Amino acid sequence: MGLKQLLIIRHAKSSWALAGQEDFDRPLNDRGQRDAPMMAKRLLDRKVGIDMLISSPANRALSTARYFADVYEMGKDRLATIKQLYHAYPPAFYEVISEINDSIRTAAIFSHNPGITAFVNDLTDTRIDDMPTCAIFAVKAETDHWKDFRRAKKTFWFFDYPKL
Repeated sequence: MGLKQLLIIRHAKSSWALAGQEDFDRPLNDRGQRDAPMMAKRLLDRKVGIDMLISSPANRALSTARYFADVYEMGKDRLATIKQLYHAYPPAFYEVISEINDSIRTAAIFSHNPGITAFVNDLTDTRIDDMPTCAIFAVKAETDHWKDFRRAKKTFWFFDYPKL
């Protein structure tokens, strides 16, 4: 039986500076712009490979994913945006994951609270009260096919966030 690895990443800290700005368009603030590449580098230092980045199209999530792509020196072809990940809840996460190409061993998904916290708490017995910004929750699933991820036996791998 194969192994699939999933990294669930909440977007980095975003800015509320522009009054009236649409939620979807909010950019990363200075801290978010520091944390995203730092967390990507931590993953790289940990020797965690990533084959594919899948992001909510919202500015703050996509910007976070792009920092990871830069640190990992990944081309644009390895970064996908999927609109269902914007304010997604667990069923949407499972649906997106089920459509990942089986050639991908390790995928990273970038999304938002509160759905991302609900999703990570649905995966294993490991509980997180609240996914901090730019937090990474990682699991390994015993399956050869992403379409079987939801039913597969999943094991907590690690949890990391900027202030840890």
